[in-house]
Parts: sequence; C-alpha cells; structure tokens
Amino acid sequence: MTARVALIGAAGHGSWHLRAIDALGERVRLVATCDVQAGFDYTDHRRMLAERKPEVVIVCTPPHTHLPIALDVLDAGADLLLEKPPVLSLADHRRLAEAARGRVLQIGFQALGSPTLPMLADRVGAVRSAAVAGAWWRPDTYWTRTSWAGRRGRDGALVNPFAHALMQALAITGIRPPWTLSLDRYRTRAAVEVEDTATLRLTVPDGRSVFVAVTLCSGEFVPGDISVVGDDGTAEVGYAQDRLDGEVLPGRIGLLENLLDHREHDAPLLVPLERTEPFTALAEAILAADEPVLLAPARLARRDDGMEIPGAAGLIRRAATERAHFREIGAFQ
Repeated sequence: MTARVALIGAAGHGSWHLRAIDALGERVRLVATCDVQAGFDYTDHRRMLAERKPEVVIVCTPPHTHLPIALDVLDAGADLLLEKPPVLSLADHRRLAEAARGRVLQIGFQALGSPTLPMLADRVGAVRSAAVAGAWWRPDTYWTRTSWAGRRGRDGALVNPFAHALMQALAITGIRPPWTLSLDRYRTRAAVEVEDTATLRLTVPDGRSVFVAVTLCSGEFVPGDISVVGDDGTAEVGYAQDRLDGEVLPGRIGLLENLLDHREHDAPLLVPLERTEPFTALAEAILAADEPVLLAPARLARRDDGMEIPGAAGLIRRAATERAHFREIGAFQ
C-alpha cells in the first residue's frame, strides 16, 4: 500500500522530513510540498489539500501556527504528523484532540521512538528522577531568523530547542500534573524576551522529579543527556544519539513509519497527542511565567556572532548534578 503524503512547511527543518519520506521508498508517494516561501508546489496549504487530496500530511511550521493548519488538515480528511510542540496551551490541546477524533494524529517528538526507553526499566527499576544537562551555542542570527523567534509566549530555550529533552524526561519519569513547578530563567539580550538559559524543577506528590539545566550561550557543548535514578540503579540516556550508558542502541523507529504501520496494521502509535499533554501543560506554564532576568553585560563575553556566558557548561553540569537552580548555587549573583 502506497500512502499519498504532503508536507506543509517544506523549507528549513522541512528538509529533514523530505529525507524521511524518501527513505520510506514505495511505502509513500510525495504528492505536494507547501511553504510560504517560494520554490515549492504550493504557498497555500488549503489549496494544496483541496487539489492534491493527500492521505497523510506532515506539518512542520512554527508552533503558534500548528492549530489552525492542523484543523484544516484534519477537516480535509487526512491523517497528520504534527511537529513538536503540538500546541502551546491546554485549551488548544483539547480543541485539537476533539478535531482529531476518527483520524490518526502523531506528534513529532522523534526521540520517543528511541530504543533506550523500553530498556530503562531493566537498568534502573522504577524511575524516581531524571535530570537534563544541555549547553549549546546559538548565534545572534538564531534570534532574528523569524518574526516569532525570541518572542514571549511563542519561544524560549525550554519549549523549543530543548523541547525534545524536556519531553523525554517527562516520558522517562511518567510525571503528569498536578505537580509543583519552579523556574529560574535568564536572558543575555535585551531585545530577546525569552530565556536562553534556565533551570526547571518539577516534583509530584509521590516524590518523582524532573530537573532541567540548559543554556544556548555556551562555548562548550553539552548534548542534553539525561541522568536517570531508579529504585534499582542509575543510567545515562543520550536521547539524540540513542545512547544508554555510553552504548549506542540500534532500532529507532521513525514516526512517519510508525504512523503508516498504525494505518495499515493497527500498530500502537508512539506519540499520540494524549502522550504529549504533560508537555503542553508545562509549556503553557513556562510561557506564562514572569519575564526572565536580563544578565548584566559584565557577566557575559561578546563573540563575533553572539553572547557567551563564561563557564556556562560547568554551571549546567553542577546544577543538573545537584538538582539545584542557578540561584541556589549562587550563579549570576
């Protein structure tokens, strides 16, 4: 069976989806590409849906545009692979869930197809906590690449570049609301309204917890690995490379492939919308939080292409190891 597939948001990260489509060979036929930029089959997704009538649509557009486009796709009778994060509020999450009744909806948290997740229970037993440490570099142009980049309510290190790590930690621990959330968020550019550096702590009444320490202002790279503590041991998960305690595991399942398996053979979806509800709840809380603290220029080092926090990687590692906010370890004071 060959599925008719279309891609909305074909520029930029959409090229990754084009390669995934190509890798599936005769299982799929790409019937249309769509983007607001010129150079693709369509610039109007509604026209594309009406004329090409795809059976499966991939949506890879900015997060704040996901809901209206997804509703159009579902209304056209197509199944949907929707990039992460699906939506940015629980109200939109509920609206999308209602619209998706009777259709297949998969969310693009690709790392949830990792073979590391099923093996964790054998390594650590019941999971008690997960801590993420990520130190990346993003230049000034990252924050000017689109009109929504760096805008409050739409962007931020936690809900966008480190969204996969955050979702992976939620999945590993199984944490869902109600929870206690505390944040410690900073920014290095006055013109950018959201955090580029942050810590986050989530706890639930039974004692399970998630801690996240991340920055986009580091001269040293820390990938965003997750330290997991369970009743029977510990493990280190490299979600991006499918590493478990240093070993790279084969067998990651692609989300488009899994969606097709679900359509054809009723295989369980890896990332149904309901699995991402904790992420949506957390994203909504982060986006509604107070404005992050603007760091003083004296604490920063100016590079040709952006702002660096000297020693950022060390701060990230320490915060994640101690499960302590930056303010709790005396950083930036």
